[in-house]
Amino acid sequence: MLDVRRLRLLRELARRGTIAAVAEALSYSPSAVSQQLGVLEREAGLPLLERTGRTVRLTPAGQNLVRHAEAVLERLEEAAADLAEARSGLAGALRIGAFPTATRAIVPAALTALARRHPRLEAMVTETDPAAVAHALRAGDLDVALVHEYDFVPAPREPGIGTEPLYREAMYLAAPAAGREPPPDARQRDPEEPAAAGGPGPAEQRAVLRAHADAPWITATPGTLCHTMAVRACEAAGFTPRVRHLVDEFPTVLALVAAGQGVAVVPGLGLPGHADPAVTLTRLRMERRTKLAFRSGSAGHPAVAAFGEALRAALPPEPATGADDGP
Repeated sequence: MLDVRRLRLLRELARRGTIAAVAEALSYSPSAVSQQLGVLEREAGLPLLERTGRTVRLTPAGQNLVRHAEAVLERLEEAAADLAEARSGLAGALRIGAFPTATRAIVPAALTALARRHPRLEAMVTETDPAAVAHALRAGDLDVALVHEYDFVPAPREPGIGTEPLYREAMYLAAPAAGREPPPDARQRDPEEPAAAGGPGPAEQRAVLRAHADAPWITATPGTLCHTMAVRACEAAGFTPRVRHLVDEFPTVLALVAAGQGVAVVPGLGLPGHADPAVTLTRLRMERRTKLAFRSGSAGHPAVAAFGEALRAALPPEPATGADDGP
């Protein structure tokens, strides 16, 4: 009989690539991971791993077993959801991952509603960058999480992870008010790419960003989706941004913009509830899309479903910003 815990280790090895990475992620020692995978090979009755020096890769049989492991683990999540639904009332810990903007703008109201409806359910929030969510869910460190993707940074499909769409928000170029007037070329509209009511058209967006090609930029720290989004948006406009400040909190980003320290691309949820006269906001033809993420098979788990319902009730309308709709 194949052991589910060892199947989980094999799946993580397929995703992470090294035994050391699996050990670090799941709080095992590398020797313990190797030992358990060796036991799994004996259970399977044929080699699952090819070892060459310090490197390990899956054999075709190992890769095939990983596919079965995904299905087995998904069915176990479905079974856990059915059992939870059969119990009277929700109780126990619900471990939630959320990126900082959502933690500030959406999660508090959702937690209030969740506590009112399910007082025995203990929601525990950990700020988690979306890039780390899939590993945390598969490892069992999180039960549900908020993730996002951008037009220039689509989210890759993650084995063993399911998602549901939650919220769409516009993106804005934030610039010091002193630089409100863009150069003439940023005002020119390509007749084949007219501006939509919600913001400038693609040609205008490129012009808006190019107008700040020589300005210092404020982005999130490298390795985050927000940083990649800003760099790729600028590259699509024909230049590489000269990054001066690396800041992950959007309120701080806007404070630096107001101080004349640079320009930045900011999502709607990252904007305050009132307009800052020191900052000019120009709506872009870009979106950030927030999704609810969970282990495959657990979408129907009552706790996960309850949190999703509370989140949807807490979603705000797009923040009023006083922003320009483009040139």
